[in-house]
Amino acid sequence: MAEQLSPAVQDYLKAIHMLGGTDEGVPSGKIASALGVKAPSVTGMLKRLADAGWIEYSAGEGAKLSPGGRTEALRVIRRHRLVELFLTKALKLDWSEVDAEAEALEHAISPRLEQAIADYLGEPHEDPHGHPIPSSSGVLQARNLKRLSEFRAGDMVVVREAQDDNPDRLRRWQQQGLTPGASVHVLSYQELDDLFEVEVGGRLIRLGSEGLDGLRGEVIVTPAEAP
Repeated sequence: MAEQLSPAVQDYLKAIHMLGGTDEGVPSGKIASALGVKAPSVTGMLKRLADAGWIEYSAGEGAKLSPGGRTEALRVIRRHRLVELFLTKALKLDWSEVDAEAEALEHAISPRLEQAIADYLGEPHEDPHGHPIPSSSGVLQARNLKRLSEFRAGDMVVVREAQDDNPDRLRRWQQQGLTPGASVHVLSYQELDDLFEVEVGGRLIRLGSEGLDGLRGEVIVTPAEAP
């Protein structure tokens, strides 16, 4: 295996990890969609990654990271999320802007600069969107979260993560107060109209499942526990 991976290889390993390729094979079509490339090029790259030992791959089972591939994927994810947090904390960029910037910078920073950023930030555990940052030793915190659209009336939920690939949606969530750490009280859900009524920071917000898509959290109070 080469010591210095190309940006393309890093992108593939990261995408496979994000799609669940640590535990099971990821179909090439999902990888193509995530990376915005054509299926034939994905197939060729997956074969090369398998030959190099970064993944296990077959047309039927999809792509699954090898132990070495997982290690490299986590290194890229760590750099990406550290850069996102640095850009928001130190340079005051909006959380809707930093994903695209981090995509470019994650391939350029050295291990020394990566650790300097981590030290500056105090070895943080989460990026600006609530996603856990892998440790320098490659440990990624496991979470059992649900999509906010899966909760129902009476649930008190805390937002933990916000999907970061749509700047307009991130700005909208910020305006609504739907950011990591926010408490959300699900007041009602009208299944026929797919309409949620939720209370966030004392404000009543009405939105459909699509408006909550990309937000993940965990319940604080269930209807049975509520006073």
